[in-house]
Amino acid sequence: MQVKYKVTRLPFKHTFTISKDSRTHQKAFLVELDFMGMKGYGEAPEISYYYTPTEKMEADLLNNMHFFDRASFNTPERFWHYLHHIFPDNSFLVCALDMAGWDLYGKSQKKPLYKLWNLSTENNPLTDITIGIDTIDKMVAKLKETPWPIYKIKLGTDRDIEILEALRKHTDSIFRIDANAAWKADEALEKIKAMKDLNVELVEQPLAKDDWEGMKKLYAESPIPLFADESCVGESDVYKCAKHFHGINIKLTKCGGITPALRMIKMARQLGLKLMMGSMNEASIGTGAVAQMLPLLDYVDMDGPLLLAEDNGKGVSFDYGKIIYNDLPGLGVEVEPF
Repeated sequence: MQVKYKVTRLPFKHTFTISKDSRTHQKAFLVELDFMGMKGYGEAPEISYYYTPTEKMEADLLNNMHFFDRASFNTPERFWHYLHHIFPDNSFLVCALDMAGWDLYGKSQKKPLYKLWNLSTENNPLTDITIGIDTIDKMVAKLKETPWPIYKIKLGTDRDIEILEALRKHTDSIFRIDANAAWKADEALEKIKAMKDLNVELVEQPLAKDDWEGMKKLYAESPIPLFADESCVGESDVYKCAKHFHGINIKLTKCGGITPALRMIKMARQLGLKLMMGSMNEASIGTGAVAQMLPLLDYVDMDGPLLLAEDNGKGVSFDYGKIIYNDLPGLGVEVEPF
């Protein structure tokens, strides 16, 4: 098996701002696996507050490149376990390689992954599109720029309700709120109660990731469903989220790829948790992976290609929130070889 990689830095259409970060570009680490002449691709974005820069992904891969020289490839699941032992502390890199492994596997079977998993796409959830924190006028302008059935609104300011009331004047579309852990428990409950009348469907990560006591109280009193993001990084977090959140937002990059995400989905269903899969501003490669898992989800946030001004490939297309598949095998993404 041969491994190649490259680092991309794609510009956003608009500066992307959340409660703890602001970016004009999205860096990502891309991998290409070549096994017997067949190529698979994977993507892991760099997210500053998870402390896994592309430089670390590159260094870890280069330091362990010899493990791939004689690596066999049977199933993606076995490949993931192999990767997990090589890179136990770098889920971002494992994600990119696992994703590429699944892409290879789908191509070898000449089917997109959702068909290999015998999934139907007829009732897929619609994707939202994100409105990052900005001045109210600019947030309204972003909303008007892209009419959409569901908006994810980034909050975590001292004018959160004012922002929502201003946006609500311009659309009847559903709002989803993402506070990115910006609120305290009492503040969150007050704001969430005010959101009840503003057609807010759910609230994502209202409190700090380790504020379990605060979440227990909020879970008991919130009139709107609460979803874990930063509180649910990997498989071991799913059980902790039960009785603290109504659902979880799985991010492929955080949990280590498609393979562990499938296990998290199974665990969440057993616990009665709702399922969302989210974007970390992946372009088409990472978004293609999420698209394959859509039939397993209740909600999805896969708007990276809509927010970025450039792309790393060509994959699914979007029609007012609906995902249109091209039915290519694997991830369903066309990528120029590295």
